[in-house]
Amino acid sequence: MSAAKYGLTLSSEEHGPNHLVEMAVAAEAAGFDFVSISDHFHPWISEQGHSPFVWSVLGAMANATDELGVGVGVSCPIMRVHPAISAHAAATTSLMFGDRFTWGVGTGEALNEHVHGDRWPPADVRLEMLEEAIEVIRQLWGGESVTYRGRHYTVEDARLFDVPEPAPPILVSAFGSQSADLAARLGDGLWTTGPRTEVIDEYRAAGGDGPVWSQLSFCWDRDREAAVERAHRMWPNTGLPGQLAQDLRTVEHMEQATKLVSPEDIEGSGMPLGPDPGPILESIAESEKAGIGFIYLHQIGDPLDGFLEFWEQELRPELTK
Repeated sequence: MSAAKYGLTLSSEEHGPNHLVEMAVAAEAAGFDFVSISDHFHPWISEQGHSPFVWSVLGAMANATDELGVGVGVSCPIMRVHPAISAHAAATTSLMFGDRFTWGVGTGEALNEHVHGDRWPPADVRLEMLEEAIEVIRQLWGGESVTYRGRHYTVEDARLFDVPEPAPPILVSAFGSQSADLAARLGDGLWTTGPRTEVIDEYRAAGGDGPVWSQLSFCWDRDREAAVERAHRMWPNTGLPGQLAQDLRTVEHMEQATKLVSPEDIEGSGMPLGPDPGPILESIAESEKAGIGFIYLHQIGDPLDGFLEFWEQELRPELTK
C-alpha cells in the first residue's frame, strides 16, 4: 500500500460555498484523506463562475466533517489580506479543525491581489514580502502582544487571544529556485502543482525536509470528447505559459489570453482526459516517485457528477493494493 495520502480539490473557482461544503462531506464518505481548497478573490475566467470567501467556507466545513484533513492551497498573506489578519483567520480556523488543518501560503497572482489598487510588485519583492509576512504570522501565533516594524508591514500592539497549540503547519508554494529556498528556510513543507521534480529537488537540496503537497488536474468523463470540451471551456488557463497567470490583472485579461489556447493544446498538454483511469494512475505514480506525499486530484467539473464513484470503483482500489 502506498504511503501517500490522497485528496480532492475543492475548486472555489467552480463551485459556490454551500456546494463546496457538500463536496467535502462527500469526499470524506468516499475515503479521501483530505481536501484542498483555493483562496482567491476571482475565478480565472468567467466560465468557472465562483469565488466565495474561503474562511467562511472552512468554518462550515470544520463543523460538517469529522476526520477529513483540510489544506488551503494557497493563501497570499501579503497584499489583499494583511498578514496580521491572515494570522487571525488561520488561527481560528485551525482551532476549529484541530490537527486536521494545513495552511499553504504563496506570493499570489495579480488577478486576486490587485483589488485594493496597490502596486503589483515583481516576484523577488513579493518573496521578500512573504518572508516578512510569515515572520509576523508566527510571532502572533505565539499569543503575546506583537509590535513589528518591517520593510513591508507594520503591526502595533496586536495580540491573538485564541491561538492553536501546536500551531498549524505552514507550507510555502514554490515553482522556482528562490521560492523553493524560502520554503526550505521558513516553511514546514512545500506546496506545488504536478510532479515538478526540479522544484522538489531544489527544496530538498536547500534543507527542506517537510511534506510535499501537489495538485494533479484532469477531466474525467465517460465521453472523451466531452472531457476535452469541458477542460478547454472551463480551464484553458492551464495552457498559459510562463508568468502570464501571475501577472494578468483581470478576468477579462485572462479570457483574452486564453483565446490563444485551443482544444488541441489541451489535448496535447498531457492532462488526463476521458474515462480511462490509466493516465490518472500514471500521474499519481509519477508524483509518488517524485516524493510527493499529499496528492490531491482536481476533477474539472463537478466531482459529485460521477467522479466520486469512479474514484471509489476504479482509482482507489488500485492505489490501496
